[in-house]
Amino acid sequence: MAAECVPEGPDLKEMGDEDVWELINDNRHRISLGVKPCMLIPYLRQARVLTEMDEDEILSSLKLTNRSMRTSHMLDLLRIQGRNGAMALLESLMIHYPTLYTLVTGRKPSTEPSGFSGLIKCSDLTEYLVRAVTGMQKELQEARQEASRLGSRCTSLEVELGQTLEQQEESRRLKDDHGRMRKNLAAAHHDILKLKDEKCDLYVRYTAAIEERSAANIHCSDLNLQVYQLQFELRKAQTETDFERQRSFKCTTPSEKQQLREEISSLRRQLLVAEKFTPAREDILAQDLAEARDGRMELAEQLRCYREENEQLARERREMVEHKECLALQVQKLSLDCEMYQQKSTVIQSQLRELQAERDHAYQSRDEAQAQIARSLAEKDTLRSQLVEFQEVFTLKAWGAYRGGPDTPGERTFSWESHGSSSDSLPSSPPPRPRLRRMHAIYPDSLRGCSIKSGDITPSSVRSQNVEPPCPESLRRREETLWYNQDSSETAECDVVLDNDFVFIPSGNEVEQSVMSPTPSSKSNNSDGIPRASAPPFLLRSRPRAMRITGRVLTISFQGEALLSQLQVVGGNKTGVFVHQVTEGSAANTVGISSGAQILEVKYEQAQQALRMVLEDSTLEEAMWALGQVRGFCHLSLRPNQDAYEKLLLQLQSGEAL
Repeated sequence: MAAECVPEGPDLKEMGDEDVWELINDNRHRISLGVKPCMLIPYLRQARVLTEMDEDEILSSLKLTNRSMRTSHMLDLLRIQGRNGAMALLESLMIHYPTLYTLVTGRKPSTEPSGFSGLIKCSDLTEYLVRAVTGMQKELQEARQEASRLGSRCTSLEVELGQTLEQQEESRRLKDDHGRMRKNLAAAHHDILKLKDEKCDLYVRYTAAIEERSAANIHCSDLNLQVYQLQFELRKAQTETDFERQRSFKCTTPSEKQQLREEISSLRRQLLVAEKFTPAREDILAQDLAEARDGRMELAEQLRCYREENEQLARERREMVEHKECLALQVQKLSLDCEMYQQKSTVIQSQLRELQAERDHAYQSRDEAQAQIARSLAEKDTLRSQLVEFQEVFTLKAWGAYRGGPDTPGERTFSWESHGSSSDSLPSSPPPRPRLRRMHAIYPDSLRGCSIKSGDITPSSVRSQNVEPPCPESLRRREETLWYNQDSSETAECDVVLDNDFVFIPSGNEVEQSVMSPTPSSKSNNSDGIPRASAPPFLLRSRPRAMRITGRVLTISFQGEALLSQLQVVGGNKTGVFVHQVTEGSAANTVGISSGAQILEVKYEQAQQALRMVLEDSTLEEAMWALGQVRGFCHLSLRPNQDAYEKLLLQLQSGEAL
């Protein structure tokens, strides 16, 4: 600033007003674009060519929307001041914009007092120049700091560019891995489908083999029964043959008759020889004969009486012997029948044990299959969640590569929820992919009816929250505590499905809560509200059974205290549970319940909890347990079915119901 001014252009002091302003107007566009009014206004105010009102108008006018318009308006205001305005403008350019001053005037800037027009006093000018130099030094320092900041920013951008290239390479590698994993997943899925088909074929073959074995067992049982019947008939025929043989031995043979005739003839000859005596002896013999005749008559009479008694005793003896033989034959027949029935009972019991073992094995296989299905669903959900997470990571990395890298490390964090708060210059982020989640099925309200009043039966039940199936020991009336496992509802919903024969009907508020908001808290409340030991496992199933009976049903309400003492039931399983006998004078007899009515369901209250138990396809043990739980007023749904009841009685009498 201490350098001397070397004049290269025309002297401004010698130029007129119009010449100076013509020089300025020739460079008006350059001045408007390169000058900031806020930097020149302090000097122009010091030179008294602009007022405070002019300053406010230039800097605060709403009509002047940009810097060029404000600079142009400032030039217009200075044009009004004439030469002083032009000289003050050029001097301010010489101080703040020396390069622009040289371009406009063709002269090098100079800070010598002779180079100024004298609009400002020397002391004021010196003070202003000192302030200007200080401001320029500050601006220079700020410019250097800005240059260093820009240099560091450039270095960081180069580092981020390298990281972005690495991320792009990593994204490309992840994309290749993703494609390879998808191919492997497709191949594994194809293999799984093939294995499922093979498994289905094996199941079909296994089912056919089981059916063939069952048919063979049935045929074998029939043959065994025929063999037992033939053995019984053979033994019976042998017994009759022995009896006839014994009777034939007791009869007199012809040889014995001939021997008796010969003895009689010999006795007659001896009698003729003995009759040839002397007359005296003949008299004596005649007298003796007369006496003997009299005695003989008496003896004959006695003999006749004895003979009659003997004959009567003989007849009685023969009758007793025949009766004894008949009784012995009947005893043998009964013993054979008893033995045959014992063998038949043994065979039936062995078959029953085999059927129970097969049933337990089937239950165990069903439980294992359901557990396998639950595990498969859990693994499937886990793989789905992992796949979704991999897709989200891949989308995030691809989106980061597409954005070209954020400005700061804090801005590199991308959130699916706050993606709208990013810069306007960047494109909007893709919408987030919703996570897979399992939804609880809500049973329709139309199927939650609590009463059936003389109409068609409709499937009405409440869906159980228990995921695990009932164990095979449930049919043996095991009294165990049923534990609701609500944590497994995320993995086994689906899929484990059982018939819901017996359900619990909660109160109105609980039903509304379970339907409107099936939250875990409401589930826990419902599970805590029902006593865990109040119902066996077979009363809690997970899926409603579609009732197949479309006949008319009659619902009877009466006092069911000690219900099993009021009526007896028979049947069970597919045949149904029927009323067999009703106690005279009981409440059940008073309301008109009679034998032959099929029990479909029973409703009652226990511990301030409404319970409904469906007995249509239940076993006899389940039905007796359910009816034994009734304490107090109850609603019994019956359907008259006399034909099925009589058929069941015939089966029970013939032993087929076993």
